[in-house]
Formats: sequence, structure tokens, C-alpha cells
Amino acid sequence: MSGVLQMSRRQWLAMSAAGMISSPASGWFGQVASAAARTRRRSCILLWMSGGPSQTDTFDMKPGHANGGPFRPLLTTVPGLQFSQHLPRLALQAEHLAVLRSMATKEGDHQRATFKMRTGYLPQGPIHYPTLGSLLSKELSDGASPLPGFVSVAPYRFLSPAAFGPGFLGPEYAPLVVGDGNPAAMSAEGQADDSRALRVQNLRQPRGINRAQADARLGLLDQLEAGFGAERPNVPVASHRSAYRQAVRMMRSESVTAFDLDDETAGLRDSYGRNRFGQGCLLARRLVERGVPFVEVSLNGVDGQSQLGWDTHQNNFDTVKSLSSILDSGWGTLLEDLQLRGLLESTLVVWMGEFGRTPVINSNQGRDHFPNAWTTVLAGGGVRGGQAVGRTNAGGTAVVDGPISTADLLATVCGALGVDVQRQNVSNVGRPIHLVAPEGTPVEGVVARGT
Repeated sequence: MSGVLQMSRRQWLAMSAAGMISSPASGWFGQVASAAARTRRRSCILLWMSGGPSQTDTFDMKPGHANGGPFRPLLTTVPGLQFSQHLPRLALQAEHLAVLRSMATKEGDHQRATFKMRTGYLPQGPIHYPTLGSLLSKELSDGASPLPGFVSVAPYRFLSPAAFGPGFLGPEYAPLVVGDGNPAAMSAEGQADDSRALRVQNLRQPRGINRAQADARLGLLDQLEAGFGAERPNVPVASHRSAYRQAVRMMRSESVTAFDLDDETAGLRDSYGRNRFGQGCLLARRLVERGVPFVEVSLNGVDGQSQLGWDTHQNNFDTVKSLSSILDSGWGTLLEDLQLRGLLESTLVVWMGEFGRTPVINSNQGRDHFPNAWTTVLAGGGVRGGQAVGRTNAGGTAVVDGPISTADLLATVCGALGVDVQRQNVSNVGRPIHLVAPEGTPVEGVVARGT
């Protein structure tokens, strides 16, 4: 097959020997893990690609066309399904992926598109729409875990801060943010240490304060807040008290060890990638393993820099190659790790940005904003993997089969998680709002039967 890269047995074995490929669970361990997964509540990991990734250089390649660019397609473990040559580990996980190649949305502005994709609605009027993580953690959480229901790793919120908050659901459903785009801390050897950057601050009691003293202080605070709340019985006051109690509960739980990545082997951490995104994916696995229903990890750029890394108006191909390497290690290892631990069956992984990039290459060797025809990917629990859904034309400039709207995508996500899209929340103006806009319907053939 001319122009198509095929992974040989020798390449597969070399990657395996280097620790890049984990063996799947099998035998009695696999049976026990699968049984455990069926009893687990579902979780969701959102891999957010700030700036809008190029579909033509990742999952909807156009080899031989002028729009195709220099990257060659790589055969995957699914016959007929091809990814970029720079996504070899994901190519080995293709049976778990549903590639939605026919996204057709209308917003080409970063701020509006980010808000629409993350909330399902446009930023207009007085309603404060909540972000997807707040909505879904509210539906999926059973309240039993001492950890927050929603953790956000290294979000880039500068252009659209409202798209990352709990909106009318209130602070009780706000994310716990770790690694908020700050430069990585430095180790003693002078290297970037993303494990330190992803730890939660102020989890331990101040020096010189014992448990009894801390309890006394918390008791005093609770009395003061109770008196304040009695005079002002409103949602913000109640939400603040609830959030504070949850924070104390988390501080005193063994579950906070989830944030200590040093518990993992050096080999596994290397496999995920020693960068903010890769270590964030490892943290996501540790969190869902402990019952956190929603975790998002942002890939904002190379070298842990906070920027719209996928916004490749210039020098698209070098940038996408670098980003793809980070993405492939983090996401590919995440899928392998989830599967090995029996968690993939109960964990939905969503890959998306705010829009795609123009198939036509501009004069700066870049690709511009393009919401007309682009790609998102679902993987793992609740979806039928090993398929591409929808189709764009030969040049990738238009959807020719099965257009998917934002509402359709979010309805599919809810369907895969077993969440009723018809459920409603009361907004800050007293108006009931559906989890997903009523016109949204799950994409046919994507949600697994029995979900």
C-alpha cells in the first residue's frame, strides 16, 4: 500500500521491550478485573486540546491530496482505519477508539467555540452555563468518595474562563484545579518536575498545629458560618460550607495519595511522558481508580507552556509533530494502563478541542480555524471502538456523510456514561436547562449496547 506506514512485528516487539506497550490483562487477572469493572460507576476523562487540533494531520488524513501535507498515514490494528505516522501507540489501541470524522459546527472563534464545546450552549444572555465536568460529575458522583467529583489538570482558561467553571451549579461542583498552567517546578537536578507541579497545595496541617487544635479551629469556623448562614440562607453560603467540609474530608483521607505520582514506577512514568500532559494522564488514571467521576487533562503546548498549542496558523507540521509525540505517549499509555487494571470498560475517554483546522495549507505552512468539518474521538467504556464514523470529502473541506453537531456529540458522551440527556438543572435565573440541548441525539452506532 503506497505511502502508508505499516507497523511490523519487529517494531511492535521493540516498542514492547522499551516499555512503550503494556501487555493486556489476561487469564484470571483479566477475568477478575473485568468483573470489577462491571460493578464500578462510570468515569470520564476529557483530554482537552487547547487551540483546536488539525484533523488532517491526526485522525482524518488525506494522503495524495494537496491538502494532505507531509505526514504519512499509519495502519492501525483495525483494518482500513489509519492514523498519522506520529501516533503509533494510539494505532495499537485503535480497537478501543471511535473516531468521529464528521463534526460540523459553526463557531470559529476560540472564545465562543470553547464555550460551546465545553457547555453545549453559546455564551449569551444571563444564564451561567456550567462546564461539562461540573455537569457530569454531578450526575456520576455517589458522594461517597472523599476526593472531589471533578479535577482539572493544567487548564488554559485565559480566553474563555467561563467555559471552565461550574456556572449556575455553584462552587460545590467547581473543579479542583492542579497544575494551573504555571511553569513546572524544578527538581534538585535542575529538570522540570511535573509531579511536584501536579500536587495539591495546602493539604497538610501547618507546622506546630496538632489535630486537636485544628479541630477546635474548624469547629469555631463552622459555628461562625452557621450563624452567618442562618441570616443569609442562600445557595452560595450553603455551597461554600459544603465545599469547605469536602476539602477537610479530603485532607484527612488516605485517598489524597492519588496526587503523589512518586508511588508509580519510573518506567511507567517514563512511558506516560515526563511532561505536564503525560503526568496529568497518569494522575487521571490514579483519580478514576479511586472513584473520581470526571477528570480533564489539557494539552496546551509543548514543554508544559500555557498557550493555545494547537492553534497552528504558522509552522503547523513541526508543531503538530511535537504535540503528537506528547499526545501519543500520554493517551496511548493511559488506554493501556486503564485496560491492564480493568478500568477501561468503566472509563470513557474523550479527545477534543474547540474546532479543527483548515485542510487547505496557508502561505505560512499553517492551518487556520475550521469548524465546518473536523474530528473528535471517543474511547473506552460505553462506546463501540474500532471504527470511523462519518466522512469528509476527498480534500477534507466538507462533511459528506453523517454530520455531527456539538449537541449530538455531548448526547453521545452522556449515552456512553449512562446519563439521561433529558435531565434538567435549574439555572441561576430559575429556568430549567437540559444537560444537553434538546436537538442533540446520540450518534448512531457509537454507544455500546447495554450501556
